Amino acid sequence: MPTPPERPSVLFVCVHNAGRSQMAAAFLTHLAGDRVQVRSAGSAPAATVNPAVVEVMAEAGVDISSEVPKVLTVAAVQASDVVITMGCGDTCPVFPGKRYLDWQLPDPAGQGAEAVRPIRDEIEKRVRGLLDEISPAGRR
Repeated sequence: MPTPPERPSVLFVCVHNAGRSQMAAAFLTHLAGDRVQVRSAGSAPAATVNPAVVEVMAEAGVDISSEVPKVLTVAAVQASDVVITMGCGDTCPVFPGKRYLDWQLPDPAGQGAEAVRPIRDEIEKRVRGLLDEISPAGRR
């Protein structure tokens, strides 16, 4: 595997950018600080972040209450070293030289906090593994 960039950039993509990608981006930002540039987007963004997602992230000590879903753009993909999709299928543009990962995770849409907690925990686990891979300084 090639040496990771000094300050890698990661884009998390799901359909609505209201659940999985928001949690992943928030965890990576929380764990990596300014060592990683983090983006999230959706192929068909919702109006707001899922309230159950906001609730379970707060339980984990991460406040995403001010986040808003963002639309996926070609520029965001081009500016990212790693693109992680979460159920958005073929809607994410593919460019040579980018690393793409597809994280198969249940969609928290329409779910309560009880159902979202295991999704949150799995995302945190995967984000920690990703951070170990891409950031030479590791976790703080």
